[in-house]
Amino acid sequence: MEAAARKTVCVTGAGGFVASCLVKLLLSKGHYAVRGTVRNPGDDKNAHLKALDGTGERLQLVRADLLDYDSVASAVAGCEGVFHVASPVPLGRSTNPEAEVIAPAVTGTLNVLKACYEAKVKRVVMVSSMSAVSNNPSWPKGKAFDEESWSDVDLCRKSEDWYYLSKTLAEREAFAYAAKTGLDIVTICPSLVIGPLMQSTVNASSKILLNYLKGEHETVENKIRNIVDVRDVADALLLMYENPEASGRYICSSSPIKVSDMINILKTIYPMYTYPKNFEEVEHNIIYSSEKLQKLGWTFRPVEKTLGDSVESYRASGILN
Repeated sequence: MEAAARKTVCVTGAGGFVASCLVKLLLSKGHYAVRGTVRNPGDDKNAHLKALDGTGERLQLVRADLLDYDSVASAVAGCEGVFHVASPVPLGRSTNPEAEVIAPAVTGTLNVLKACYEAKVKRVVMVSSMSAVSNNPSWPKGKAFDEESWSDVDLCRKSEDWYYLSKTLAEREAFAYAAKTGLDIVTICPSLVIGPLMQSTVNASSKILLNYLKGEHETVENKIRNIVDVRDVADALLLMYENPEASGRYICSSSPIKVSDMINILKTIYPMYTYPKNFEEVEHNIIYSSEKLQKLGWTFRPVEKTLGDSVESYRASGILN
């Protein structure tokens, strides 16, 4: 394809778990050129991106810090669309959450949106989280959470759920900015994202599955897990970008599954690992509805496929021996 016919899109935090999968998907389509923002383009932890098919002339990794507006503006200049996937995550427990967690998430998001507005970007697809949906005590008990639910900001602050607070405030600010400027913004709220790893570091959500395989705890809570395959999240992001009908926010989660059922599936395929032995039944069972996203045309892989491919990738990379 002629370079002129390609559409350039920007992916923030390109080296992360979800973003890496999205970059791979975009490159596989052939008609996208991808500009990925990373903290250090030469870092070994971005090597998996450079190894992807089609990277030659179609992938450009650029240095950007979300808190440095000029670096963000430079990254999105000339892009038709932007996928804002990055969100600053503090290392260890935060001593000053307002400065270390909240402000970076909100300011970083606003920097991206302002840069997109100035660059006349056609659409911004932003990754939020179920954390911005589920901490809502006023939601009817037993009803599946949908896009109408927002986490209670005061409750998040009171219970010191800083990540929940940061995602909720950042997403609310995004829609306020859209209302003020007319910038086309859609957001996605994925549940627990698992699936095959591309990057060399293990992300937080993958550690939960790894802990089951390693039998980190003999007894685990048999709660309902709302999970989604990282490849299905990437598919959803592209669908939301390309479909003109997409608007507002979208919950992205596959069929809810009990922890005991997940472990039984894993045991059947991989009997050699040390799994939790006991399951403690709990009342706290939340489920989410992805009906709005499914109406847009989204489908998801069977959980057996997600779990199997996840384990195969852990084995291949040596993090599960």
